Amino acid sequence: MIEFLTDPWQLPFMQRAFAVAAVIGLVCGVIGVYVVLRGMAFIGDAVAHSAFPGVALAYAFEGNLLLGGAAAGITTAVLIAFVSQNRRLKEDTVIGVFFAFAFGLGIVLVSTRDSWTTDLSSFLFGQVLAVSAADVWTVAAIGAVLVLMVLAIGKELVAVSLDRETARAAGLPVFRLDLALYVVVTTTIVMSLEAVGNILVLALLITPAATARMLTERLWAMTLLASLIGCTGSVAGLYVSYAYDLAAGGSVVVVLTGLFVLTWCLAPRHGLLAKLLQRPDPSALASAGR
Repeated sequence: MIEFLTDPWQLPFMQRAFAVAAVIGLVCGVIGVYVVLRGMAFIGDAVAHSAFPGVALAYAFEGNLLLGGAAAGITTAVLIAFVSQNRRLKEDTVIGVFFAFAFGLGIVLVSTRDSWTTDLSSFLFGQVLAVSAADVWTVAAIGAVLVLMVLAIGKELVAVSLDRETARAAGLPVFRLDLALYVVVTTTIVMSLEAVGNILVLALLITPAATARMLTERLWAMTLLASLIGCTGSVAGLYVSYAYDLAAGGSVVVVLTGLFVLTWCLAPRHGLLAKLLQRPDPSALASAGR
């Protein structure tokens, strides 16, 4: 067991992978709390896929894939925030429109190229074992800014999530808060792409927060638990990947999902087992009726 825990730390590339996974797991846990409370998990998938045309363009012109993805994702997020202010259309409808368009545009751009490369496939499936020391520091710096930003406006974001019209009547800048949340979510997703890739990034953003939601009703406790679950689950996923020679990004997502299922079954108040134990005995109800 000691060798299992210590051996990966002897390898420099695993040290960097552990550091990036821990930071991304923590940041996604914090940001994901507000995504789950808002009921906007769909935007995570939409933004991740809307980054695709930016990546395709960056690839075509031999630019930085993550910067290209960030530019496309943030542009899409701003458009979603602007169009969704018209309450005639629900937010998920607007997201669906731009999500489909952006991903379709990405497919068209990719179809103009004759072949795929390792760089572009790593965007889709992640390549956390290949991060550099500079990547670790960049992710840590961006992650710190994102967490501080969302915590600074956390109460306002919750107010808008619970009741937009009341928040607007109270004088809160609903559009600017929507825009801030979309940009934070987009940046978090793009930052996480190297760890788990475009296809699996939604799980890293949503699953830790959903797990924490099963355990507590308090915002601060949910935020703390989600960050802890995201961090430890990501590191544990890398251990599984190292031990069994599996894909790193997929292993992280499987471990996080396993934690969610376990919590869904065993959560003290809201878990399946607790619900079954609280269910009244039909024979007792029949006796009471007599």
